[in-house]
Amino acid sequence: MTSDSALPERPSAEPSVVALAKTVAVQRAELDRLRTATTAAAVLERAKGAVMALTGRSAEAAHEELLRRAEAAGRTLAEECRLTLDGTAGGASVLAGAASGACADPAASDADAGSLPSPAEGTGLADAAEGAAPADPAVLARIAESLAGVSGPQEMARSLRAHLAEAVAADGVLLYAGLPAGGLRLAGYAGVADTVVAQWRHVPPLSGIAALEAIRRRRPYWLDVPGEEKKSWSLIGAPEHWPTRAWLPVLTEGGATASLGILRTTQAAFTPAAKALLRATARLCAERLRDFLTVPDHTDERLRDTVQSVFDALPGSAVLLLPVYSASGELEDFRIEAAAPRAVDIAGRRGRALVGLRVLACYPTLASEPLWEGYRRALDTGEPYEGEPFVYHEVVAGVPQNSAYSVRAVRFGKALVVTWIRHDASDREEQRLAELQRLGNLGWADWDLVGGRAVWSPQVYAILARDPARGPLSLTELPEHIAPDDASTVRRAVDELLSKGRPLDIPFRVGTLRGTRHLRLVAEPVTDADGVPLEVHGFLQDHTAQRSAELALVESERAMLTQHGALLAERTLADRLQHTLLPLPRQSLALAGLRVDVAYRPAQSGIHVGGDWFSAIELPDGSALFVVGDVAGHGIDAVATMAQLRFTAKGMIITGSTLTGALVRLNALLLHTHDSNTTATLVLARYEPGPRRLTWAQAGHLPPLLLRGGGSRYLDRPKGVLLGARHDPSYTEAEFHLEPGDHLLFYTDGLVERPTEGLDEGLDRLARAASSLRAEGPGPLRPLLDTMLEGELRDDVCVLDVHLPVDAG
Repeated sequence: MTSDSALPERPSAEPSVVALAKTVAVQRAELDRLRTATTAAAVLERAKGAVMALTGRSAEAAHEELLRRAEAAGRTLAEECRLTLDGTAGGASVLAGAASGACADPAASDADAGSLPSPAEGTGLADAAEGAAPADPAVLARIAESLAGVSGPQEMARSLRAHLAEAVAADGVLLYAGLPAGGLRLAGYAGVADTVVAQWRHVPPLSGIAALEAIRRRRPYWLDVPGEEKKSWSLIGAPEHWPTRAWLPVLTEGGATASLGILRTTQAAFTPAAKALLRATARLCAERLRDFLTVPDHTDERLRDTVQSVFDALPGSAVLLLPVYSASGELEDFRIEAAAPRAVDIAGRRGRALVGLRVLACYPTLASEPLWEGYRRALDTGEPYEGEPFVYHEVVAGVPQNSAYSVRAVRFGKALVVTWIRHDASDREEQRLAELQRLGNLGWADWDLVGGRAVWSPQVYAILARDPARGPLSLTELPEHIAPDDASTVRRAVDELLSKGRPLDIPFRVGTLRGTRHLRLVAEPVTDADGVPLEVHGFLQDHTAQRSAELALVESERAMLTQHGALLAERTLADRLQHTLLPLPRQSLALAGLRVDVAYRPAQSGIHVGGDWFSAIELPDGSALFVVGDVAGHGIDAVATMAQLRFTAKGMIITGSTLTGALVRLNALLLHTHDSNTTATLVLARYEPGPRRLTWAQAGHLPPLLLRGGGSRYLDRPKGVLLGARHDPSYTEAEFHLEPGDHLLFYTDGLVERPTEGLDEGLDRLARAASSLRAEGPGPLRPLLDTMLEGELRDDVCVLDVHLPVDAG
């Protein structure tokens, strides 16, 4: 490696160019040297960690062991380190030799012996054989390599959980740092709920806490007897969620500095292999965790000077903050280690004058802002913090001031680099004006009539689809760029504005690549004492979307009017047809010794266009025929189908057809003369007055309701499917004898169906409401319908009440 220039000197070369080339070459060489050294150092540290984990030796002893083996095998230290970390048989043998060698560190043996639980200490977990269990070298190698790349305790906890989840069933990991006063501060965690973290972020120096005892006594605690630990220990985290756990001290040459907690959801005890692996893992964490938890009183002087030199060249505001902790481990403040020239506090101190000061002394109210928690989170997790713009309230010389800032904080080693931008009031107003123009799709325009100059906001160029490089148009040029149909109107309005000083508010259209745009121009002049316009101020708005919506609304209204007219005509025709085909009697009917009352209510009041229908006639032989039907759908088609079924059914029965025969023929008629989706329900009943016998059949219709002697019940339905459902239906008849005083109620499904209840509930409701029919008197169906039909009707309703008077002979 050389520091000579990479460029050959030529007689014509400028001296400055040659000097620059030499400088670049020197810097490249130094960069290569630093990269090589960094890589070698990382490999060495990982190899030392692996030896430490397996043998329990200190860092210095592990280093000596690597040197001894490298010299004995005739290899370089780098080769020995890579062989140690390699997963091949050679690497495994080196690790195995290191773990079982006769030159084991005496201190490590003492530490292992001291870490064995003692029954006298109340743990009940003594196991003299567990120290002989070997740790899994493959898992340890992965952990060591992962820990070499972590940037803080939080990332270390996540890494440990990822590698120990399968090996020891670790579901949660906690890393506590010991405090000078004897308590603990949570440094890192993974797999633990935020509520537990908030509750146990700081642990006071009390007895009965295993995490503290592990540091005090420099030994691990295996709390893996579910239910027993609650009697002796104050447990971190709910014991029902974490039935087994372990706490291990993280030991360095200076003593125990931290405590490693493993929380598990399994109730199984820790195996000797798991304990050995966790001991080795704690030793692996020692050096890295010590580096993270050791916060110097000041940053390195050379680093601080370098950062300050960089800050001196920055155009914005920036500071380097070093955290300051209290004796209890709480973050109490930050000290400014370097500051950019434009950084200023409320007292007016700038740049280097801020170095050495506390943040809360420079910005007293900052601790009450969310920004402070953002600093803390960036310092703990290493994730950059970028807050939304906020208003900072401060009092300067007794005068309250509000300033808006956008702040960004990034962790830099153990410190924070904080940069911020102050938003002046004028900047905010300009930003709001730009947002107003963009959201309202409008822009302002000024015309200087004396100087012949014009100024447009950017949004005007966007609205007119005009290149800003071409500049604004004059008022007299504007009509030339407007749709021909509107140009003359705009030209007249502009002429009146310029000649008579009249304001204008005029809509017009322009053609652009996006199509025709509907615009609105509002302008007013500024005149002299004689009324001559000097300037014109106005705004241009694009209301194409609004105009398009208006046109679409007009078109929709036209379509609705057309559709409404057609619908009204159809309803009028259907209404006339229904009144003609299905006249409603004005009073009760007397048929074959029976009194018959009929009620009909359409789904829409006043417009009878449904498919519900009835028929009640006296037959030539003196018997009576009762029919109630319901055709699916509404409108002309439903009325037509209803008429066809009504007249056909009566004709068939009058000409001698049986009830079931009529149903079979009606089904065939519906299948062959209508769309295959047309269906209907029907009930046919024939009453013979001599024996008072009622014979009835049904096609998918609800059963009649019988009211007799103060009680009510539904007749058992004979077999039958609805009309139009199948080509080979089967129907049967049923007989029933009426007694004086009986009411037999035929109805369509609109009387009992509601969206919020089942059909059985509707039938029960009808049986209760029909009690009004037991009394004699005219018009008994009105109270029944008023009770059953509440609110808007969703379907037509037809009801037929057949009553045998009490005095019937």
